[in-house]
Amino acid sequence: MAEAARAKYKVGGMDCASCAAKIDTAVRRIAGVEEVSVSLTAGTMTISHDGTSDLKAIEKKVTGLGYSVVAMPAKAPDHDHAAQGHSHGHTDHDHHGHTHSEKDITGVPGHDHVQSRKGRLTIAAGAALAAAYAAGHLMPAIASYAFVAAVLIGLVPIARRAITAALSGTPFSIEMLMTIAAVGAVIIDAGEEAAAVVFLFLVGELLEGVAAGRARASIQSLTALVPKNALLEENGQTREVPAETLAVGSTILVRPGDRISADGVIVSGESAIDEAPVTGESVPVRKGTDDTVFAGTVNGDAALRIKVTAASADNTIARVIKLVEEAQESKAPTERFIDRFSRYYTPGVVAAAALVAIIPPLLFDGAWDEWIYKGLAILLIGCPCALVISTPAAIAASLSAGARRGLLMKGGAVLETLGKVTAVALDKTGTLTEGKPRVTDIVPFELTGAQVLSRTAVLERNSSHPLALAILDRAKSDKVPVPPAFEVEAIPGKGMTGRVGGERLDLLSPSAARATGALTAEQDERIAALNEQGKSVSVLLVDGKAAGFIAMRDEPRGDAKAGLKMLTDAGVRIVMLTGDNESTAKAIGEQLGIDVRAELMPGDKQRIVGELKREGFIVAKVGDGINDAPALAAADVGIAMGGGTDVALETADAAVLHGRVGDVAAMIELSKRTMRNIFENIAIALGLKAVFLVTTVIGLTGLWPAILADTGATVLVTLNALRLLRPVR
Repeated sequence: MAEAARAKYKVGGMDCASCAAKIDTAVRRIAGVEEVSVSLTAGTMTISHDGTSDLKAIEKKVTGLGYSVVAMPAKAPDHDHAAQGHSHGHTDHDHHGHTHSEKDITGVPGHDHVQSRKGRLTIAAGAALAAAYAAGHLMPAIASYAFVAAVLIGLVPIARRAITAALSGTPFSIEMLMTIAAVGAVIIDAGEEAAAVVFLFLVGELLEGVAAGRARASIQSLTALVPKNALLEENGQTREVPAETLAVGSTILVRPGDRISADGVIVSGESAIDEAPVTGESVPVRKGTDDTVFAGTVNGDAALRIKVTAASADNTIARVIKLVEEAQESKAPTERFIDRFSRYYTPGVVAAAALVAIIPPLLFDGAWDEWIYKGLAILLIGCPCALVISTPAAIAASLSAGARRGLLMKGGAVLETLGKVTAVALDKTGTLTEGKPRVTDIVPFELTGAQVLSRTAVLERNSSHPLALAILDRAKSDKVPVPPAFEVEAIPGKGMTGRVGGERLDLLSPSAARATGALTAEQDERIAALNEQGKSVSVLLVDGKAAGFIAMRDEPRGDAKAGLKMLTDAGVRIVMLTGDNESTAKAIGEQLGIDVRAELMPGDKQRIVGELKREGFIVAKVGDGINDAPALAAADVGIAMGGGTDVALETADAAVLHGRVGDVAAMIELSKRTMRNIFENIAIALGLKAVFLVTTVIGLTGLWPAILADTGATVLVTLNALRLLRPVR
C-alpha cells in the first residue's frame, strides 16, 4: 500500500451517504484499485491504485452513476477547489448532478439546486403531475394514462441510475427501490399515487442536496477568511498582488482594519489583532515585533509590516481545511458498524416487503392489490439513506465546528474516543506553563526593587538566554531605565559581571554568590525557600555586597487552572508528567492542584500512560508533539498542544492549535455532544421508519407518507447534525 499511486477527484452531486457508498462499491470493482475513500461532506474521492488502473474508466464509471467528477491536481492544495467554489462541469450522463457555485459556500445553498439538472427534472415532474390532475379532472377517461406519463417523466432518469448502480454492485439502491415501487403502483392501477411519490422523491432529493451543501459549506467557508489580495513591499514600494503568490520571506503591509493575508511574523508595528475568525477568541490580542500572526485574522488599530512564514497552500487555515477533509474520509467505528448494518438491513427490508405483499393474499385470502400496495410502501420506508448518513453528517459537522475553534481531530475514530476519555496526562513546559520563565519575585536589600531590576537588566542587556529575556521583559513592562554598561562579560558557570556609573555589578548564581561570602544565613534561607517553590534565583552584588535577589519561574498559563477545573468537573483524572526537577514540578502542581510525576525520561512517560491504561482508564496524552512522541503514541488519544506546527499536527491524533488548556476539555465535550447527536440521528431514522412501518401494515398510511418517511428522515437527520456547528461557549 505504501507504494500505491494516489488520485484525488472532486465529485459533484452527492446528496446522501448512499451516494458515496454507490461510488465506493463501483470504483472498488475496477481492476488495479486497492483502496477507495469517498467523503460526502468534502465532496471528494481519493483512490489508491497499483498504477495499472484506467483512470478514465474510473471517471466514466462515476459519471455513469450520475455524478460529475473532476480530477484534482496532485500538487495543488485540496482547498483551492473549495475556494473557487466547486463548480463542476456535467456530462450527458449526469442525471444526478448539480453544481455547487460560490453561493453554496458562502451561505446560500439551494439557489443553484433549483437551476440544476435535478432541479429542472423536479419542476418537470411537478408540472406533469399538475397537468395529469387537470387532464383527469377535465377528461376522466384519460386520467390513468396522464398519470403514467407523469410517472415516466420523473422515473426514467431514476431507473437509469438504478440500473447503472445495480450493474456496478449496488442492487439495493434507493433508486432501485423507488423504481420497483413506482412501477408496481402503476401495475396495480395506483398511477396517481405513483406520480405523486416520484415527484415527492425528487423534491426530497433536492432538499437533501441543499442540506448536504450546507454541511459541505461549513468547513469550506473558512477559505473565505483569507483575503484574495495582499500589499507586497519591494524596494521601499508597495503593490497589490494575489495572496496566493506570496513567497516565504517576503514582507507585506497590513493596514488597520484589513485582514492579514498570510501566516507570518511581525517585523515592525504593534496592534490589537482580532483572532476571533480563526480561534473564536472574543478579546483582541495585543501583538508586536517578533509575534506570530495567522492568515485570516484582522489587524486592529495600527499598520503592521509582516514577514511571510508560510505559502498560501501551507498557512494555518489551509492546513486546517486539508486536515479536516482528510479526517472526514476516515470512518468512525459507529459509522463502519452502521455501514455493515445497512448492508444486511436493505435486503432484509426488500424481503419483508415481498413477504407482506405475498403471504396475506396466499395464506389468509387478503386482497392482492391491497397487500402489494402495502409491500411497495414498505420498500420505500426501508431505504437506509437517513440511517447511513446519521453518523458521517454529525462527525463532519463536529470536525468543522472543532476546526473553527482550533480543535483539530484526525477522523471520526479519534472524535469518538475523545468522549470516552477518563484520564488526561499533561506535559508541563509549554502545555500547562507558558514555556518561558517570568520574573516572579524581586527581593531588594539596600536598594529599591526598581533599582535591583534596572541594574540586573543592564548586565543582561545583550543576552538571549531565556532567564535574561525574562528580566528584560520585566524591566520593559515596569518601565525601569536600563543605562549602558561597560566591561560586561560572562563568568562561565557563575553569571555576569560589568561596570555601570562607577559601580561594579555581579549577577551570580546562589552558589557563586555564596562562595564570595556575600550572603548571610538569613539570605541563604530566603533563597532556599524560593528554590522550594521551583524558582531560579539570581543574586545581584553591588561592589561585592548583596543588593538583592531576582527569582524566576516558568509560570502556569493564565487559563490553566480554569481549564483543569473543566476537566475535573467532567470527572476526568489529571496527572502532570514532566522531565523537570521534583521541586519545580511540585510547586506548579500545588498551584494548579493536580498530581505530579517529575524527573521523567520520554520512556517513563510512555510507561506511566501504559500503567493508567492497565488500570482501566481511557487516556489522552497532551504534549508538544516532539519529545512526547512515545507517550502520545501510547495513549488512546495523543493531543498536540499549541502553535499549529507541522510536527504537532503530524505526530498526534488531535491538536489544540491555540494552546489553551481549556480547549482539551472543550474537545472532550464536543465529542460527547457529537455522540449524543449521532444517537439522536439513529433514533430519528429508525423511529420514523418503525412508526410508518406499523401504520402502513395496519392500513393507515400509504405510498405518499412512505416516501416522506425516507426523505424527511434524511433531511431531519442532516439538519440535526448541523446543530453541532453552532458555537457553544
